Amino acid sequence: MNKPLPEQGLYAELKALLEERVTDSRGIREHHGKDESSLPYAPPDLVAFPRSTEEVRGLVNLCRRHRTPLIPFGAGTSVEGHVLAVRGGVCVDLSQMNNVLEVHSEDLDCTVEAGVTRKQLNEYLRDQGLFFPIDPGADATIGGMVSTRASGTNAVRYGTMRENTLSLKVVLADGRVIRTARRARKSAAGYDLTRLFVGAEGTLGVITEITLRLYGIPEAMSAATCAFPDVDHAVNTVIQTIQMGIPVARAEMLDALTMKAVNRYSKTSYREMPALFLEFHGSEAGVAEQARAVQTIAKDNGGMDFEWAVRPEDRSRLWAARHDAYFASLQLRPGSRAIATDVCVPISRLAECIHETAADVARASMPIPLFGHVGDGNFHLVILVNPEDPKDIEEARALNERLVMRALAMDGTCTGEHGIGLGKQKYLREELGEGVEVMRGIKAVLDPDNLLNPGKILPPPAA
Repeated sequence: MNKPLPEQGLYAELKALLEERVTDSRGIREHHGKDESSLPYAPPDLVAFPRSTEEVRGLVNLCRRHRTPLIPFGAGTSVEGHVLAVRGGVCVDLSQMNNVLEVHSEDLDCTVEAGVTRKQLNEYLRDQGLFFPIDPGADATIGGMVSTRASGTNAVRYGTMRENTLSLKVVLADGRVIRTARRARKSAAGYDLTRLFVGAEGTLGVITEITLRLYGIPEAMSAATCAFPDVDHAVNTVIQTIQMGIPVARAEMLDALTMKAVNRYSKTSYREMPALFLEFHGSEAGVAEQARAVQTIAKDNGGMDFEWAVRPEDRSRLWAARHDAYFASLQLRPGSRAIATDVCVPISRLAECIHETAADVARASMPIPLFGHVGDGNFHLVILVNPEDPKDIEEARALNERLVMRALAMDGTCTGEHGIGLGKQKYLREELGEGVEVMRGIKAVLDPDNLLNPGKILPPPAA
């Protein structure tokens, strides 16, 4: 446990800036020193709750003057240790910066503060016939989603946070406040600063405002589930759908063990076999045509039990079951913690990657559900380990390493959406080589004192 900073010095100055919105409470510090990862907790020394960009700027200036690390915090739903205060310091909780600032419905964009959550935003937009499609499952903050370059179930059609972030307001380590772009849909004006901060995990600046691309709510939506005799046939159905250019909005695959967990947790009655969860967006005629085409492809691959969900409440129930797959998986081994993997490969190599991974899973000593966003080549294992058993941890890490190296050999990535954080640093150099040193150079220029979320993304310098 880190020791709280003394009443004098930084703590006193933060109190003067934020009054009661800075605390050294043990309970609050412990809450902000953990996320959904299996990594050891690391609480900060203090937790601050700013309400404006100017307050963030003041906080950054104070931390710089006292050479104290600061860690941006959204909802704490990350899975690679992004918010762990491994070097102590001040956790900057942005949850009270939760205002939707502007909506330009004619331009299909909006500007929000970093603490707005995706569900809050879509509730705000609903009456205007608009929605924001990026859906990582958890009700994450928009700032956190930008910082981890999140995606989720809708990415196959709508892209990730990278494609849907138009502009950012960022507080830099030296206290400057910059705007990375204007609202135009395209620009060739200099370096792409917006993309630099998307996925930077709070290591280059503190994001306080985000301008996002929006979409009109489709005229029609239809979801479906379909069971398959094995994982290979389910994955091949998705690959053929994508290669034929059918604009499926969501294409999720769950293996038989995951379906068993989902049935128990969500009180559903799906066939406990590998399954696809699909969704189609568009006009009434377009959705019907897409659904028929995919159903034909699925039947050719042994698909069965096509079940349609057209009513909003039925679709919500279906996708709630899918989003709860992670928590359902944890119930397969009570008391376990999950080590979640996150590889992504080119779609043409997906079936091969999953087939080889499934063989690895079959030899494992612990239950390991497999599911993911197969429409864009991204899938996850949830390796359920006894956190007190070193043999479990060693086996899980070895399995994850084999999976990552397999994905990299297929020209894939060690992380499709979770980010690097603490958990995947050792693989970043394998993936990008000398590119890591370029990143290190950028970090040194923008944060020369290494105060912004230190210890994240960049592995230790090569010997």
